[in-house]
Amino acid sequence: MGESRHQLFQQFTANQWAGFRKGVEKEGLRVDRNGFIAQTPHPRSLGSTLTHPRITTDYSEALLELITPVFDTTRGMLDSLRDTHRFVQRNLGDEVFWAASMPCELDGDGSIPIAEYGTANIGRLKHVYRQGLAVRYGRMMQSIAGAHYNLSLPDSFWRLWQDALGNQQSLQDFKSDQYFWLIRNFRRRSWMLMLLFGASPALDASFVAGVRHDLGRFGDDTWYGREATSLRMGDLGYHNNAQASLNICFNELKTYTDTLFRAIHTPWPAYEEMGTRRDGEFIQINTSVLQIENEYYSAVRPKRTTERGEKPIQALESRGVEYIEVRCLDLDPFSAVGVNESQIDFLDLFLLDCLLSDSPRIDDDECDRLDDNYQDVVAQGRNPDLTICRSGERGRVGDAAVA
Repeated sequence: MGESRHQLFQQFTANQWAGFRKGVEKEGLRVDRNGFIAQTPHPRSLGSTLTHPRITTDYSEALLELITPVFDTTRGMLDSLRDTHRFVQRNLGDEVFWAASMPCELDGDGSIPIAEYGTANIGRLKHVYRQGLAVRYGRMMQSIAGAHYNLSLPDSFWRLWQDALGNQQSLQDFKSDQYFWLIRNFRRRSWMLMLLFGASPALDASFVAGVRHDLGRFGDDTWYGREATSLRMGDLGYHNNAQASLNICFNELKTYTDTLFRAIHTPWPAYEEMGTRRDGEFIQINTSVLQIENEYYSAVRPKRTTERGEKPIQALESRGVEYIEVRCLDLDPFSAVGVNESQIDFLDLFLLDCLLSDSPRIDDDECDRLDDNYQDVVAQGRNPDLTICRSGERGRVGDAAVA
């Protein structure tokens, strides 16, 4: 019997292990002195949202996104994020960064200004895309914030790993296959991240005004999920019926890009009924299930840096997977910058183990079970009696976490 992947990895000496490459994208609302979403435009002192490499906006003009460069240490990455955080806060006047993933006080869709990116074609396209999100899902969902963690391994590692496995593919194809190997195991285990790092069990009452829900009262202005870990990732957060119909396959690069391509080119009746224009103005890019690739909400994505005029699918197909993006992290409200060092270090080891453990392909039945596990922990993860399904058997979530 051959050596396991863990055993092969352990044979690497310290000077052969080049470590991880990492970066983070941290979102956060600007909030006025009364705790209401800011109605002011993006501060000019923070630079252009279209071209600034570190500071931009996500969906809303009030929803900042801070981006770090790529680092090879957790501390370096967090120091960079902290420096940008300080600079931004010094230029917000009497506004502050909202610390939580679920938004501050809102007053319906009209209180959430859609981000503006100027009059250049690319800027106008970014704005129309966000208009499309508004007519499809409403603006409330788009006011939610989170942290995205990006991780890759250097080519020096991949060459050693390829040699250890005796693989004869091109380096590009080998890397893509290995990243999808990691992603399949991430799909199997992502419930654990929600159990450990879910940090949005409560929300402001204004977020669910006029909406049917089963939350409990925590105070006059707050509702909460009694057993929830992350309302952000549940039915009240990033969830919609059109995307629920997708069957995006994470088994390999080709099936992933093929199913994503199909979603971008498959009309959705409700969106066709809306059309692309209203009163002479564009309200969405197209009437497909997805306007563009980035509209697909998932806990993890394979990524490749795009070149000018290139679409994400084209970049992946032509040059393979460059890194993976973990998208399910709530902001840590007890951290000054929304993420902390021990959390990042855990993620590094978690993702490495996803690469080193056996990772058979996921069939449709397993895919459904994995989705159920994830959503059960999101909605009921603080219930010690919650059970999830692993290897065809159900067991308590706490036992599964330490297994």
